[in-house]
Amino acid sequence: MVLSPMANVTDAAFRRMFALCGKPDVFWTEFVSVEGLLSRGKEKLLPDFWFTESERPIVAQIFGAKPEQFKEIGGMICELGFDGIDINMGCPDRGVERQGAGAALINNPKLAKEIIRALKRGAPDLPISVKTRIGYTKSEISSWLPTLFEEDLAAVTIHLRTRKEMSNVPAHWELMREIIALRDRYAPNTLILGNGDVGTLSEAKMRINESGADGVMIGRGIFGNPWFFSGSTPSLEERLTRMVEHTELFQELYKSNFTKEEGRLKNFDVMKKHYKAYVAGFDGAKELRALLMEAKNAVEVRRITEEFLR
Repeated sequence: MVLSPMANVTDAAFRRMFALCGKPDVFWTEFVSVEGLLSRGKEKLLPDFWFTESERPIVAQIFGAKPEQFKEIGGMICELGFDGIDINMGCPDRGVERQGAGAALINNPKLAKEIIRALKRGAPDLPISVKTRIGYTKSEISSWLPTLFEEDLAAVTIHLRTRKEMSNVPAHWELMREIIALRDRYAPNTLILGNGDVGTLSEAKMRINESGADGVMIGRGIFGNPWFFSGSTPSLEERLTRMVEHTELFQELYKSNFTKEEGRLKNFDVMKKHYKAYVAGFDGAKELRALLMEAKNAVEVRRITEEFLR
């Protein structure tokens, strides 16, 4: 059971909530540009790689399209102390794809192989994995996935949709048994993680049992629910208290109530996508959520929440 890497969601503050409430087996960071890490803007990206010992084991996820850059970044990630490195080969963002990275690599298997090999040269002592999709415009598991399996990866996470499908159709979990058979044929030691449409821990376990996958990467189910991996159900007071703590930690880490000139790293509005999930399913949720969406900092969020609980 692993935590999905999601930009401006699974940041250091969010992961620390899971470390407190119930850890996954492995954490993933947000994905970070290899090219950006080698540029003058490096210092603005390194906060995406912040982690604490409580989050181990933790994997750094990166994206890019230039093998020589992956080799160089491999050494940097080793020095930062990560437990593994994951290459994103499934992101459908157009800006990422224009670089030849993310899901664009599904259409360029030769380059995908070169990238994996370069990263292995740069980080020979760390496990290397890939997160991808079942294809670009159609299912290509019998041609695309063996490309990856031949590279002796530690793990391959498969979002069970094509790039074209985005998240607009149900995930194709019915294909997982075929994927497992391919893995067994080409790379029996590579772990296979499925990803897509898993909302609860019991559903994740069911998917593993039905498909034969080694694990599940959870995305949708973790919003507003740092208790996901513990299987526990918090009280309303506990849920809202953790939301406030999450907000305060986010602000402390990213100085999100400061002006840009003072060094803000992330805008406070990033937190508001979490409020939609924390504040749902109880009487007064709509009204509380409306107030929180107008809040400008953690002090206001604490005041609004404490007034609601009183």
